[in-house]
Amino acid sequence: MKTSDFSYDLPEELIAQTPAQPRDSSRLLVYHRDSGEIEHRVFRDVIDYLNPGDVLVVNQTRVIPARLYGVKEGTGGAIEFLLLRRLNLTDWEVILKPGKKAKPGTRFVFGEGELIAEILTVSEDGGRTVRFFYEGVFEDVLDRLGQMPLPPYIHEKLEDRSRYQTVYAKVDGSAAAPTAGLHFTPELLERIRQKGIEVVPVLLHVGLGTFRPVKEEDVADHHMHSEYYEVTPEQAEKINAARARGGRIVCVGTTSVRTLETVATEDGVVHPGSGFTQIFITPGVKIKAVDALITNFHLPQSTLLMLISALMGRENALHTYEIAVRERYRFFSFGDAMMITGRAPETESRC
Repeated sequence: MKTSDFSYDLPEELIAQTPAQPRDSSRLLVYHRDSGEIEHRVFRDVIDYLNPGDVLVVNQTRVIPARLYGVKEGTGGAIEFLLLRRLNLTDWEVILKPGKKAKPGTRFVFGEGELIAEILTVSEDGGRTVRFFYEGVFEDVLDRLGQMPLPPYIHEKLEDRSRYQTVYAKVDGSAAAPTAGLHFTPELLERIRQKGIEVVPVLLHVGLGTFRPVKEEDVADHHMHSEYYEVTPEQAEKINAARARGGRIVCVGTTSVRTLETVATEDGVVHPGSGFTQIFITPGVKIKAVDALITNFHLPQSTLLMLISALMGRENALHTYEIAVRERYRFFSFGDAMMITGRAPETESRC
């Protein structure tokens, strides 16, 4: 498969710059895999496509204010840090911009000296390992100095940080939001529970590698960044119990899919576990544990578009995106939603 096989044309004005208000008023495109039928609804109607006995699997990761602006010690040159992954109490993996001259030993200052970073190592892909020096609790310092790491295609300022968090976000650690979950409100989730659908949280801390376009010409040459995940014994038991009684596993977001597919065996049984995953789901990869997916509309040539193509077939995915463009859906992180449901024909998993 070629990366160019996952291209499509998107007018820039369809890239959403602000979140829907209220959250569940965004639009919802429903794609039925068994028939190819497409419906156009409002997101709060998603409850109509969930059945008693299903489980709704959500990612409870919480986005940290991972973007820091500071200056180089000594010269005063401006620098931007993006925190990717915490290694211990003081050390982080980060991306710098500009970063070419940031060699080991270089120090940067943030917030008039409240936070200082020293470069420890430089990775092959240009990332850095840094050590932070500060007083007090790092999370408190970061909350004061950091900004939410909105994607570069969002140019509007976000006045309310909570709009880049899901209402069920709980565990700090993501450099980007699991955006499919942004459409849910507490009231909608309560209605879903009252209908007999259990909401089960899992965890995957989202890194930037998930959202970046694939640069390699051959999809097989692409390597995913690793991301931390957790599935507890209780969570696995609830998911497996739903499948045993005939319920469906409905994932909210591609990150929830990647989490379950990391810990599932060939028979679809989900096992508890934690660690780092680099799972890369493309057409031809068997989806073992997931029956339906609620997601957003993704960037061309991205691993996320490849993942949904594994669920619905590449040609079906691109055709559905053409319809979404024609119908003026809003795309990407703050955009509208899509639900992939129904049983897929055997041939649809390959392109």
